[in-house]
Amino acid sequence: MKILVPAKRVPDTDQKIEVCEDHSGIETGHLPFVVNPFDAIALEEAIRIREDRVDAEIVAVSVGDLEYEEQLRTALAMGADRAIRVDCIESLDPWNTACVLKALVEQESPDLVLMGKQAVDGDCNQTGQFLAAMLDWPQATFASRIKCLEDKLLVDRETDAGIETVELPFPAVITVDLRLNEPRYASLPGIMKAKKKEIAEISMGDLGVQNAEKMHTVSVRSAKTARKRVMVSSSCELAEKLRESLKST
Repeated sequence: MKILVPAKRVPDTDQKIEVCEDHSGIETGHLPFVVNPFDAIALEEAIRIREDRVDAEIVAVSVGDLEYEEQLRTALAMGADRAIRVDCIESLDPWNTACVLKALVEQESPDLVLMGKQAVDGDCNQTGQFLAAMLDWPQATFASRIKCLEDKLLVDRETDAGIETVELPFPAVITVDLRLNEPRYASLPGIMKAKKKEIAEISMGDLGVQNAEKMHTVSVRSAKTARKRVMVSSSCELAEKLRESLKST
C-alpha cells in the first residue's frame, strides 16, 4: 500500500500576521514557516495506518521552491518514508496545485491520497475535491475518523448535520479535519535521519503541467474589530442593556 501526503509550507499563524503596505498579501519576512497543520494531521494518520499495516509506504509531497525542503524534512522526521519536491517558484492556486498532484499521482500510483482539508494561508478547501474529480476517484472530505480495512476505507465525516460515515474503495482521496488526531513531534533520531535522506526533485515540465492561473488576488486587508465598553451598576441594568442590544440587531 502506498499513501501520498501533500505537505504545504505555510506561515506560522500563531505569530503576528501583518498585511503588506501595498495590500498584495501578508508580510512574511518576519514569520517562521511550518507544515500546514491540516497536512500534519494527514501525515500522522498515514503513519498510524502504516503502524497497523507494515506494508504501507508514505510519500510526502510539496510543490514549491527550495525552501519547501525544510517542511519535507519535517515530514521525513515525523515518519514519512520518501519525499518529493515539485520545483515551482510561482504561487499556485488550488486548481493548478491539483493538476500537479494529479500528474504526480499518475506517476507514483498511490492507493490513497491523504491531505489536509485546507491550507491555513488561503483557507480555500478546494484542492482535494479538484484532485478527486480529475482522477475520477472516490473521495471523503472533513474526515474525523478513518478505518483502513483490507479492501476498503470507512470514514467518519464532519458535516453540519452531524457525523456521516461513508465507505470508499481504493484508490481514494481523503481530506482530514482537526479532530482526526494529534500529530506527533519529530524525535531527535528522526530529525537526524531526515537530514541525511535524499529529497527527490522533479519539475512541472517533467510532469507535463503548466501553471494556468485561475484565481487572482486583488487585495488583502486586515479585518478591523471594535468593542464598545459599557459599565453597568447592577444585574438588572445588564439585562436591560442586553435586551436593547438584541432588539437593535
